[in-house]
Amino acid sequence: MKKGILAILATTVLVTTACTSQVTTEGKTMSLSNKDKAVALLTSIETGDQQAVAYVNPDKYTQHNLAVGDGLAGFGAVLQALPEGSAKVDVKRAYQDGDYVFTHTDYNFFGPKVGFDVFRFEDGLIVEHWDNLAVITPANPSGRTQLDGPTEVRDLDKTDGNKALVGDFVDTILVKGDFAQLGRFIDDGDANYLQHNSAIADGLSGLGKALEAMAQQGVKMVYNQNHIVLGEGNFVLSISEGSFAGEAVAFYDLFRVENNKIVEHWDVIEAIPAKDTWKNNNGKFGF
Repeated sequence: MKKGILAILATTVLVTTACTSQVTTEGKTMSLSNKDKAVALLTSIETGDQQAVAYVNPDKYTQHNLAVGDGLAGFGAVLQALPEGSAKVDVKRAYQDGDYVFTHTDYNFFGPKVGFDVFRFEDGLIVEHWDNLAVITPANPSGRTQLDGPTEVRDLDKTDGNKALVGDFVDTILVKGDFAQLGRFIDDGDANYLQHNSAIADGLSGLGKALEAMAQQGVKMVYNQNHIVLGEGNFVLSISEGSFAGEAVAFYDLFRVENNKIVEHWDVIEAIPAKDTWKNNNGKFGF
């Protein structure tokens, strides 16, 4: 499997077919959405589907995973390093916002992980990639996992409003820490705010207990800057940087919005490695 993928990375003729941004199957030409292409590329990590690499622009692929080298060569090197037959990829959620696609995935990628991936497209081809990964953990105090819950997109006509709501929440609550304003964004009652963070229970009460416990342990969670808010319908992803327990991190927070209130939350927090260990110079953000 790995030999086939690496071969296509090195074969200019096959990669060049990506410029058509179409797939030919049994003599029929089928156009794919950018969302479908992103999912196909991720799934190819497990299946070895060579066609999926053709959705990446071979001349312009900027990598923001700091443990991976730039371009297709970096992607190929990671695939080559994977233990044979170990990779598993199950994309649970995939959403599109303009030229961006963001996904929420159950991985076995050098061990069980949950991850968010963001892809930027130009002319139907992937030209840029960001991600945040964390180890899979047991269910939280409310019995929810890092990946379960609704997936269906609704309220497409409310996308802009939902993105604005989440942007306001991140700035007001997470960055500025004005918790007196929480009621503008989340209704009281455990059933009104479903939580998938591994350490936090449902509701504002669960959030309050978690913050209190962190304070008692001297653990600070600081959001310094939001970099981008992406959304499709009722699902909105916020990407921010800050620190957790004194360590520089990237915060990826996925929210489900209903009736102009935040009703569900998933997240991945990943440490930002020391710069002298980076495999590329593109930075973790750069949106």
